[in-house]
Amino acid sequence: MATIKVIKTQTTDGQPIQFVDEIIGSGGMKDVYFSPDKSYVVAFFRDNQNYQAKDRLVTVVGAYRERILNQVGGEYWKNLFCWPYALVEHNGKLGVVAPTYQKQFFFEYGSKNNDFLGIKGKDKEGKWFASPTNRNRYIDSRELGDWQNHIRIGILISRAVKRLHAAGLAHSDLSYKNVLVNPINGAACIIDIDGLVVPGKFPPDVVGTPDFIAPEVVMTSYLKKDDPNRKLPNINTDRHALAVLIYMYLLYRHPLRGDKVHDMDPQKDEALSMGAKSLYVEHPTDTSNRIKVANAKPTELPWKDTSKIPYTVTGPYLTPLFQRAFIDGLHEPSKRPTADEWEVALVKTIDLIQPCQNTSCDQKWYVFENTTKPKCPFCGTPYKGKLPVLNLYSSRKEGQYLPENHRLMVYTNQSLFQWHTNRNVFPNERISDAQKKREGYFVLHNNVWYLVNEHMNDLMDVTDFNNKKVIPVGGKVELTEGKQLLFSRQEGGRLAVVQLVDGK
Repeated sequence: MATIKVIKTQTTDGQPIQFVDEIIGSGGMKDVYFSPDKSYVVAFFRDNQNYQAKDRLVTVVGAYRERILNQVGGEYWKNLFCWPYALVEHNGKLGVVAPTYQKQFFFEYGSKNNDFLGIKGKDKEGKWFASPTNRNRYIDSRELGDWQNHIRIGILISRAVKRLHAAGLAHSDLSYKNVLVNPINGAACIIDIDGLVVPGKFPPDVVGTPDFIAPEVVMTSYLKKDDPNRKLPNINTDRHALAVLIYMYLLYRHPLRGDKVHDMDPQKDEALSMGAKSLYVEHPTDTSNRIKVANAKPTELPWKDTSKIPYTVTGPYLTPLFQRAFIDGLHEPSKRPTADEWEVALVKTIDLIQPCQNTSCDQKWYVFENTTKPKCPFCGTPYKGKLPVLNLYSSRKEGQYLPENHRLMVYTNQSLFQWHTNRNVFPNERISDAQKKREGYFVLHNNVWYLVNEHMNDLMDVTDFNNKKVIPVGGKVELTEGKQLLFSRQEGGRLAVVQLVDGK
């Protein structure tokens, strides 16, 4: 048995540090080593870091980490960022010390056929789950999760990016290589924090990862870094990368990689396709960059067939954001949706999804379209049976309720929370434990739908204004067409109007 060599050194602030002298991973700039107990890693830069780069790292592991992770609510962010916490210098090389990724971000089963790819135990880079070929041909089905959890992944990534941007920071290399995901439970974690960009102070070290680099960065990449016309990664380029990530996690294809050829030279064609001539593959009027189904591999279908699974299957809240990201804002960065807008739209989309009635459906969930013949867009299974939809209204003045463009789909054991019953509560990092408590749930009994009241003290049936009925805690109310339910009389309390869809 080979002897394991453990190197002992110390961080730049004098704390003892150890690492095993064996590279466990290498990126574009760093080589990574485990600590003896694998509780942390040490990542050394292969190239010498200049004064500005070192100053950036000192600030990242110090002031920025303190501002985001060590203030009130910081515990929440520790799960969404793998943030380095110390610097180390050894044998003339500078490195960062960071916590080891959580266990859930390592493959448990890996690839199919007894892990023939050898990825069991490796970290779950998002690229494995954003490609239809990887999903259909390689990854063990027990690793894939479902479409609902891909929406949850999008929520967490958006929330994490929102936090960076609120602090005036840009990630600069947001991609599926630098986001770890767990589709089994919808978890996500952003890594490679050491390259953060602070506009006006710390410029980026890298321009990004192909597929996620904003067009304006690609277009000016030939210019020198100090050229005033050169576009470098910033918050707006993060917004482009975020939109691409969300699109790929939900639709398993790239929004700009169609079949239009701009130049016979592959390198020039790539630069044009991702830069000056970039065009949304689902552009409503310019169809020249459509994906040609005849050119797609069988393992890429049906996802590359945009006529079968268009981006509109993501529902009424995400569809306009994709339009803004890849039509209006593709070449006008200021028009791109913010991370906060993506988070809100994804949270509202979760309320619109319905479990597919086909138990063999790979995606298992879909956004329910209130049409005369609703069906799962992924496997084509039609919905059968009666289904309540709650259209939510909220009060601005006492007795006045205005529509919110927010609906809640009902299914067996679907839960009702305070963020449904009160517009002033939102399920984000600031929500309290008390606000996470379930308020009620829905159940189908003898072909009749009911809402069971668990904790709503104000729940009332107000369908008949002259005959309001209190629904006590522990009681239930039948959901019928036109039924009006007042959830709460507190400020921001919501009223729900029931619509009954009949999928025959």
